[in-house]
Amino acid sequence: AARAQSEAVNQQQQQSGAEGEQPRVEDVDDEEEDADKLLLYGSKQIIRLFVPVSICMLFVVSIISTVSYYSSTQQYLPYTPFHDQTDDPGKIAWQSILNALIILGLVIVMTIVLIVLYKLRCYKVIQGWLYVTSVLILFFFSLIFFGVLLSTLNLAFDYITMAVCVWNFGLVGQVAIHWKGPLLLQQMYLIFISALMALVFIKFLPEWTTWVLLVLISIWDLVAVLCPKGPLRMLVETAQERNESLFPSLIYSTTAAYMSVGTAEQPQQQQQHDGNVSSDLDESGSHQQQHQAAAQVLNGGGGDGGEAGVSGGHDGDGPDAAGAGSNGLRVRNKAFHDESHGVKLGLGDFVFYSILVGRASSAGDWNTTLSCYFAILIGLSLTLLLLAIGRRALPALPISITFGVIFYFLTSLIVSPFVDALTAQQFFI
Repeated sequence: AARAQSEAVNQQQQQSGAEGEQPRVEDVDDEEEDADKLLLYGSKQIIRLFVPVSICMLFVVSIISTVSYYSSTQQYLPYTPFHDQTDDPGKIAWQSILNALIILGLVIVMTIVLIVLYKLRCYKVIQGWLYVTSVLILFFFSLIFFGVLLSTLNLAFDYITMAVCVWNFGLVGQVAIHWKGPLLLQQMYLIFISALMALVFIKFLPEWTTWVLLVLISIWDLVAVLCPKGPLRMLVETAQERNESLFPSLIYSTTAAYMSVGTAEQPQQQQQHDGNVSSDLDESGSHQQQHQAAAQVLNGGGGDGGEAGVSGGHDGDGPDAAGAGSNGLRVRNKAFHDESHGVKLGLGDFVFYSILVGRASSAGDWNTTLSCYFAILIGLSLTLLLLAIGRRALPALPISITFGVIFYFLTSLIVSPFVDALTAQQFFI
């Protein structure tokens, strides 16, 4: 009897051990599935991010090359008080550093204010802040931009027609960004806003202040995102703890997984603030947030027949949804993984990428402009590679801006004079 009892106990232990090992097998399968999807969707996501970044930079370069208003600087922003015209390198250096530090201090203060408001749940104040900002850009700065562009192209428009066009343009943008609208339309407006802000900075910032600011803002981006008490990291962690979405007007997303598919109606989940790149591979989100995001897709949140995510995801009425009754949790998890493959880039990254390329193109040297463009894309590719390896939010500015600044000075000081000398001697390599 004792032996039979011991054998029964051993069998129970073996069965419980086998049951305990089963989740581990599933975890290994999930990891292998994530790795396979990473290889399958990685290049597609890089291309989907390269296209809007390239469009934004191309737009800025074309305006800088054709509209002289943005390439010449006679007026300066009020928070760049040191802009004396001088040839003294020492004076130019300390003026540029002071101007860049003032702007960086303003950025830090505004970021802290935003975090405090979010901590205190002052959502209405934040929404009002974002609404006012987008109104100024889409109406006031757009009016100036279209006026200068029409004047350069020598096209006549009366004030009433111009006012009506700008009013409709700005109103549609407000609706598409802050309420709902086609996803492509929202993305177009976000790209336009980024390009317009880049043009404003190029116009009203001293040249050397721009280069110093790019370096300092990259360092700040690194600190704000990766430090344990970094403000942007705290903002994202607070949003994840509250199971809330961040601000879609500050994020460009390559996928509609966190929005209603084909429209921009549903808020995005687990978004990163300005200056971050995020991925679905980040495993720090809560399971409840994942199930809610998947439920939006499966419960008709996909809109009118659009793709349920840009990476080959399935619609809510596909084969996976048909099996939801028998194994709902498994289907929802699979749908979440299929839908959430995509990366998100803050609009601030668009702005500073375009500032770098636009400032390089203002000198009229296409060699320098192209080298900066490819340097930014290479840096962005490396950032996405590190994102896939580390599976955590990463700042998108440091690598790209570092490469861009290095390529700019190397090309302008070494490559361009070398090419000019070869051209003058009619010597071709």
